[in-house]
Amino acid sequence: MTTSRTVTLPSGAVVPALGQGTWHMGDDPDRRAEEIAALRHGIDLGLTLIDTAEMYGGGRAEELVGEAVRRRRDDVFLVSKVLPSHADARGTVDSCHASLRRLGTDRLDLYLLHWRGPVPLEETVEALEGLVAQGTIGAWGVSNLDVDDLAELPAAAHPDTDQILYNLTRRGPEYDLIPRCRELAVPLMAYSPVEQGGLLGHAALGGVAEAHGATPAQVALAWVLRQEDVIAIPKAGSRAHVEENAAARSLRLSADDLAALARAFPPPERKVPLEVL
Repeated sequence: MTTSRTVTLPSGAVVPALGQGTWHMGDDPDRRAEEIAALRHGIDLGLTLIDTAEMYGGGRAEELVGEAVRRRRDDVFLVSKVLPSHADARGTVDSCHASLRRLGTDRLDLYLLHWRGPVPLEETVEALEGLVAQGTIGAWGVSNLDVDDLAELPAAAHPDTDQILYNLTRRGPEYDLIPRCRELAVPLMAYSPVEQGGLLGHAALGGVAEAHGATPAQVALAWVLRQEDVIAIPKAGSRAHVEENAAARSLRLSADDLAALARAFPPPERKVPLEVL
């Protein structure tokens, strides 16, 4: 097994740079056993950070994850998210406990605000910090917050991560959000790192992949993972897909590879509003 590079979060938790996402998992009962087996296989391969959310399948993804990690809770770093419509003082706590019930655990390692909504950030952060103080969550973070949003967090607040859409076709965060997060010492967590498969037919990816004896998906993941403070959470619904993702950890892109990819997917030259899926 390739040893996974790790990222140290502001809370001190050390997590693998390559984890497992669960968006759109748990939706098809016929695939449930296969998806559970995939998550368990990922844990065996060191992909022990598992990201989910109360929104995913109306809680079905959390239930799937709960079954997958049963009797292996201490082997994984569990991340879930509260919907912005639930993120007031009472709703944040209630949503967290509902997620814990679906996951079959007494704690979350990291709990995120899924995106910004009508509730003042200060109120949400206070609720999240209360959950940390109670030991219900290990730490809190945010998702889909841009530079201006981060500036509105309470002065003493320090999220463990900002989970954002980031991949070769979504390089906007490189202009200002990634630099700002580095100034704040906030690692990023990249969701949809292969653009839900939309990247895989691109000729530039295919060329780099062929040169390395790799797959386009592995190149796309290796490109995201080239940065030491970025975590990637691709979804994989089968054992074979998990193995493909895990193998991306050993792929090192050369300066020529990166230049070729930059020609095909140019970095931003100006501010780009943070994109979401």
